Amino acid sequence: MGRDVFLPEEIEGRLATPDALLPVIVQEALSNEVLMLAWMNRQALLHSMTTGEATYWSRSRNELWIKGATSGNTQRVLSIEADCDSDALLMRVEQTGVACHTGARTCFGKRIE
Repeated sequence: MGRDVFLPEEIEGRLATPDALLPVIVQEALSNEVLMLAWMNRQALLHSMTTGEATYWSRSRNELWIKGATSGNTQRVLSIEADCDSDALLMRVEQTGVACHTGARTCFGKRIE
C-alpha cells in the first residue's frame, strides 16, 4: 500500500466501465472474522491500494466512501485478493471500532435457520 499500483488485466477488464462494481468481502486480518460486504469501483480499489484506507462505492449515496471518514471506525487495508474468476474481492483489514453502521462489530450474525 502507499505506492503506484496497476490492476491485473482481469480486474481492469471487470472495472472498465464507469458503473462497474465488484463485491468485496471484508475480513479482520487478526481474527479472520468476516466484517462486512461492500462494493468497489475502479477508483475505490485504486484508492484503497495506494493509501491503505478502505474505500468503497456507496450505492445508496452514489459516491466514494472512505470507511470511518465520519464515524472514526476505520479500516486499514493489509491485503486484497481476487477470487478465481476475478469477479469478487477479499480484503483483509485492521479494523478500528465497529464495522457495521448499526454499531455492531460485524454486519453478519443474523442466523438463518
